[in-house]
Amino acid sequence: MISVRTATINDLDAIAAVEAECFPSSEAATKECFLERLKYYPDCFWLMFDEDRLISFVDGFATDDKDLADEMYDNAGMHKADGEWQMIFGVNTIPSCRHRGCAGLLIKMVIEDAKDNKRKGVVLTCKEKLIPYYSKFGFENEGISSSVHGNAVWYQMRLTF
Repeated sequence: MISVRTATINDLDAIAAVEAECFPSSEAATKECFLERLKYYPDCFWLMFDEDRLISFVDGFATDDKDLADEMYDNAGMHKADGEWQMIFGVNTIPSCRHRGCAGLLIKMVIEDAKDNKRKGVVLTCKEKLIPYYSKFGFENEGISSSVHGNAVWYQMRLTF
């Protein structure tokens, strides 16, 4: 049975394991980083489980800053509960569960949550090959991001309400 909920500190090991399975080590957040994020904004983690197994999650904090900056990944204290913009730091689905709509469902939940919280919109960065995917949800490509996270080229995408 599939279920979705926000995170608790008890999800730390599962979140770190899924992140490590989904991203190269140069881009993946560490367990210590997730520990800090869970201290500041557990309600900004949307977790999808198949029975008791975490199969997909989206995380990111709220801020008044309009653009996603690399320092946000490592400084959970920058979260502002009533921030104008919902950032998405990671969209993770374990490889064996991809192409089933898991991430899409969670992204839609993030969008609805951002609307419910009266935010201006949602911002994320992605690699060029994923621009068409995020565009399906209404995100617009704003071009190459200033991010150098993981020594990759990132494109900033924004969905404005």
